[in-house]
Amino acid sequence: MKAANRGVLSVMMPIYNEERTLGTILGHVLDRPEVGEVIAVDDGSSDRSWEILAEVAARDSRVRPFRQERNQGKGAALRRAVAELRMPFALVQDADLEYDPRDYPVLLQPLLDGRADVVYGTRGFAGQTAFSFWFVIGNRLVTLVCNILFDCYISDLETGYKMLRSELWKRLDLTGERFEIEPDITVRVLRLGYRVHEVPIRYYARSREEGKKLTWRDGVQALAALLRLRLSSQAALFGPTHDPDYHRLRQEALSTQHPLRQSR
Repeated sequence: MKAANRGVLSVMMPIYNEERTLGTILGHVLDRPEVGEVIAVDDGSSDRSWEILAEVAARDSRVRPFRQERNQGKGAALRRAVAELRMPFALVQDADLEYDPRDYPVLLQPLLDGRADVVYGTRGFAGQTAFSFWFVIGNRLVTLVCNILFDCYISDLETGYKMLRSELWKRLDLTGERFEIEPDITVRVLRLGYRVHEVPIRYYARSREEGKKLTWRDGVQALAALLRLRLSSQAALFGPTHDPDYHRLRQEALSTQHPLRQSR
């Protein structure tokens, strides 16, 4: 790995009752040389998650633990993590074992090359273990609705691996509390004019018995969030501090970094 790639990544990890997998996934994340910090937010866990997190943080100063006294949802934990970002790039890493940190380099490369500000890891091409037929169909439906509403082509809106420039994370002004945070992120990125660059990743779906929390109700809420966000004004989404010139200049810069232009 090039020295310039070391320590450039903030890993945001929402945690809720993940004592069975937390130590393992933290070990794999901290093995990655790209990782400069892990912003781990315990979202009111009632098991030993906080104790495990504190033990790992005592051994590795890259782990920055935060605790929310009551469970507020994945979105709330992620918004807390966004406010703490220090490295130039950041992604979401769930505290289970569904997503593989060995995929960090392929997610990071388009950002390092300056040809994307938003990279999604797409499940199903590099290899995956699916949870159920209806889970896959539900994800495809939510993604299809997003593509229709925003005239885009994204193949996996609900992927947990979303890597963005940290500056963009901070400018999204996210409001999602629970699992509707996924469409919240994507819609805001699209409304600002960015295109999503997708790369294939590994995916190992866990079962209900292993702790999977997503249900069909979350899919319904995601669809409702897509429609609500589509009908919202820019002012309502991004507030009075919204700076359209920043995003216009960023997109102009991205347009000059086509890989074929850089290869000659």
